[in-house]
Amino acid sequence: MKPDKIKQNEINSVKNNYINSVNLNINSDFPYLVLDVINDNAYPRNPGFQVMHWHEDLQFIYVIDGSIEVRTLDNAIQVNSGEAFFINKDVVHYVKRIGNCHYNSFLFPAYFLEFYIGSPVKAFVDSIITNEQLTLFHFTPSVQWHNVIINKLYQLSKLELSRLASRKLESTTLEKDKNIFYPYEVLVLLSSIWLIMIKNISIPTHQEQSLTNLRMQKILQFIEMHFSEDITLSDLAHSANISKSECSRCFKDSLDTTPYNYLIEFRLSKAARLLKDSHEPISNIAADVGFNQLSHFGKCFKDKTGYSPREYRKRMGK
Repeated sequence: MKPDKIKQNEINSVKNNYINSVNLNINSDFPYLVLDVINDNAYPRNPGFQVMHWHEDLQFIYVIDGSIEVRTLDNAIQVNSGEAFFINKDVVHYVKRIGNCHYNSFLFPAYFLEFYIGSPVKAFVDSIITNEQLTLFHFTPSVQWHNVIINKLYQLSKLELSRLASRKLESTTLEKDKNIFYPYEVLVLLSSIWLIMIKNISIPTHQEQSLTNLRMQKILQFIEMHFSEDITLSDLAHSANISKSECSRCFKDSLDTTPYNYLIEFRLSKAARLLKDSHEPISNIAADVGFNQLSHFGKCFKDKTGYSPREYRKRMGK
C-alpha cells in the first residue's frame, strides 16, 4: 500500500526533528562560511558527527579530490572530483566521504541573492528555495551550463585560499588591500551562479514521500524527544510500528549506519552544543544527553572530535 501524502505544513515541520547546524559566522556582518574539508576534518572546525542536520542557509559543495556521498532520508548521490552539488535551505541531509576526499562547502543566507529589500529578483530566489521538490542538484562537467557553475565554484575556492593566505601576511598594507574586495567578489560569483541556475534548472513535479522516509521521520522524531532516556531497538521500532529488523534496515538504507551508532552520534552532537553554549558541569551534560557513565561519554566524545569534553569546551571559549 502506498503511504499517504504528507500535507505541506507537515513537510515544513520535518526539519524540527533534526539538528540545525548553525552557520559559524551567523553573527558577523558577512555571514558567509567556507568549510575546507579533508576526509573527516573541517576547517574551521565544525563538529557534524555525521548526524542528519539542516541549514537555514543555502549550500554549494565543490569536490576538489576524491568522492563524497550526499545523503537524505530517501536518497544518496555520489559526487566525484571536479563535480559540484547544491543543497537547498532546510533540507535534512549529511555528507559522507567515500575513501579519501577533499571538498569545499559554501554556506550563505538566501538574502545574499536578493540585492535589496523589495527587489523584484526575490521572486527568482523564492522560486527555488520555497520549492520542496527541489532539494538537491548535482552538477557534472558533461553538461555545459553545469560546467560554468563548477568553474565559478572553483573560483570561490581559489578566492578563499587567497583570503586565508593574505590573513597570514596582513602586516603589510598590500596584503590588507587584497582583502578589501573579498565580500564583493563573493557576492558577484554567488549571484552569477544563481542566475545560471534559474535560467536552466527544471523545477521537479510533486512526488510522494517514500515509505522508508515516512518511517524514518517517525523514528528520528522519537529520538529527538527521548534521546536523554534509555532507548532500545524495540522502542525505535515500536515508534514506527515496524519490526526490529525492519528498523535496522531503514537506518542502513537511509543513513548507512545502525540505530545504535546514530543515537550515539546524535547525543554527541547535542553534547557539543551544550559544551559550547552553556557552563553546565560536564557530568550533568553527559547525563542530560543520555550517557549513564561519564567515562563512556568522554571516550565517545574524544573518539569523534579528537578532544576530551573539557578540552573541547576550552577551545570553544567556555
